[in-house]
Amino acid sequence: MQAKFPSVYLAGDLVFRPDALSLFDRLKAICAEVGLEGIAPFDGQAEARLMPPGRETILAFVRADRELMDQCDGGLFCVDPFRRSADMDPGTAVEIGYMHGLGKPMEGYTVDGRLYPEKVEAYWHEAWGEPLRARKEDGAPASGSMEDPDGMLAHSEGLYQNGMIDGFIGFSGGQIAVDADFYEAFRKAAKRLSERLGR
Repeated sequence: MQAKFPSVYLAGDLVFRPDALSLFDRLKAICAEVGLEGIAPFDGQAEARLMPPGRETILAFVRADRELMDQCDGGLFCVDPFRRSADMDPGTAVEIGYMHGLGKPMEGYTVDGRLYPEKVEAYWHEAWGEPLRARKEDGAPASGSMEDPDGMLAHSEGLYQNGMIDGFIGFSGGQIAVDADFYEAFRKAAKRLSERLGR
């Protein structure tokens, strides 16, 4: 009898994308190919799906997702920019922090290989037609040298997302796989996580 595959939580803005159920089916198939059992957030939300939209339904989703993360052996996280901004889905960022707190191994993936300050600069240029500017030295510790027109630091130089995202994934022993093809980026991350989980 074949041993059960390690279970991995599949997270990202994926639940909001068109045809999310078929997207997760394909990701689960890739997981099975590399010796993992992919677990989608939807897999724990059967009861909540029967509830009407609203606060209690959302909180039921959150509780169900937390329970799945508690049960899974690791996580695969999509860190693509969300809603045309530089930043990833904030709920997924929370999940990365939660799984880091649980001490579970994680891997990330993205189709956008630009570094975070480049994403910030592109967002400001495309949305507002304004460039970044050099940050004036004020003696405060800084993780970047440029700021946006609101005076906010374009931080996390050398990283794909906010340093907490790259950092927590890295602290777990993982990294962020990059490929212009979404499924190939996912496959790279899944393969690494499978190897780390001993499959």
